[in-house]
Amino acid sequence: MSKLDEQKEYIGILKVYLGFILAIIISVGSGISKLYLDDKIGLLFWLGIITIISAILVFIFIADIIHKHIKKLKDL
Repeated sequence: MSKLDEQKEYIGILKVYLGFILAIIISVGSGISKLYLDDKIGLLFWLGIITIISAILVFIFIADIIHKHIKKLKDL
């Protein structure tokens, strides 16, 4: 496998991870909004908020890695 193909495959895998993280953000966000609308703000609500914030930070980190690898593709 050439170095170019290897980098493309790595970027593809990172895109899949971004999809999973986005699904987590959407599903937890849906659950949090339901808890908020039902006025059940408790431990589960705050754990959801922490989970969403963590997932968003991981999303940003992985997106940054993808952009760096895309820029490296220009050199190959």
